[in-house]
Amino acid sequence: MKTKRVGPTDIKPVHLAHCHCGAVELELSLPDGVVDPRRCDCSICRRKGAIVASVPLSGLRVVRGQDVLKLYQFNTCTARHYFCSVCGIYTHHQRRSNPDQYGYNVGCLDGVNPFDLGEVPTNDGVNHPADR
Repeated sequence: MKTKRVGPTDIKPVHLAHCHCGAVELELSLPDGVVDPRRCDCSICRRKGAIVASVPLSGLRVVRGQDVLKLYQFNTCTARHYFCSVCGIYTHHQRRSNPDQYGYNVGCLDGVNPFDLGEVPTNDGVNHPADR
């Protein structure tokens, strides 16, 4: 089984992620490691401040905590943002710009410090292509 590295951390091809309290557990298929990490400056992302990366819908599975996940939608209600109702941590969202993908919170990956990613680009979410 091949692993990729983020700083001092090995990213497994199937990697677990948790919210802060551990009530939500995700299983992510990451055969190529953390792909396309980014920030966004849209109204919700600049408030949550998370670094996100993407996986296909089939690449994320809620292992535990479906019952405590809460859904938040706004504006066009296309994106589906999920967070733990116990600790409040954003875990993942179904993307508006690509509804066939989930964006996930890199900071939720077990053993990963998102600050080890180095320079992370910021997407222009204020001028979202779906708003044109």
